[in-house]
Amino acid sequence: MAENVNKELVLFYNVENLFSPDPKPNHKLDPTASGFRNWDERKYKNKLHKIANVFRLVEEKEGILPMIIGLAEINNEENLKDLVELEPFNNNYGIVHYDSLDERGVDTALLYDKRKISVLDSEAISFVFEKHHENSDNLDTTRDVLYCRLNYYNKEIINVFVLHLPSKREKDINKPKRAFILDSIREKIEKTIEKNRESVIVCGDFNENPDEENVMKLLYNDEKNKILKNQFLELFQSKKYSTFHYKDGLLFDQIILSNHFFEPNFGIHFKQAEVFNSEKISSWDKKFKGRPFRTFAGSRYLGGYSDHYPVYVILEQKKDN
Repeated sequence: MAENVNKELVLFYNVENLFSPDPKPNHKLDPTASGFRNWDERKYKNKLHKIANVFRLVEEKEGILPMIIGLAEINNEENLKDLVELEPFNNNYGIVHYDSLDERGVDTALLYDKRKISVLDSEAISFVFEKHHENSDNLDTTRDVLYCRLNYYNKEIINVFVLHLPSKREKDINKPKRAFILDSIREKIEKTIEKNRESVIVCGDFNENPDEENVMKLLYNDEKNKILKNQFLELFQSKKYSTFHYKDGLLFDQIILSNHFFEPNFGIHFKQAEVFNSEKISSWDKKFKGRPFRTFAGSRYLGGYSDHYPVYVILEQKKDN
């Protein structure tokens, strides 16, 4: 890489159910917050160190830690505080987190390198749906979309949306919910781009592949002009996957950028998109070779990292003379 260029990473990682240790139940039938059997201090700390090690491996490969990290499946802010104390973060990272109304108690969050980034504004964008097949007063809640307006070295304003859309299950009953959430976010993105002329990053677990309808629609405004670019479409077509469902490889985890990052007069430019599928965080089982080494298989504890690989984009900025 040229010496007159600064390299930066933006990374997203679904860390698979990062819950604090469950208190010991008074009765073996008591439900736990995590929903897992024997989710204790030892397993929790093992998972924290595993996640931190993923970032150490990214730094080893790229020579730098991400300046912006979007996370999914975080239970609470204490998890994040425990994480950023560890190497390689060493308390150099700030935290943005809001408790959501999600039924499983998992949230989105953002970590940022305090040496490079300051937070100008943030909010949790909540979505509540009616359960039409049950009582009308019974509401269906999901993960918030986390919005952060960031200042990069007092040079660039970057608007970041971190999302974890409703899952694919039961013949994809949640597809309309994902469509509604993405339409709402797209309206906010359009206003940000048109009024403020600021850059946008949308990162998260979309629970759809890059070539599926809802994700493709996100890229265009109402006038059918393309306002966002998804470099993960090409990775998906090249059979690069971040997670798996039975035999199917999926690229649900994506980072989508506004056109600013591809314009020659914009300070920080897109260079490359990656799925971090290192063998060191992959399954040891030959049957599942090339898949993430997950923490759980159903209710069975495996002690791995996550059922998703992280994804990231490499950005470049010319150094000041």
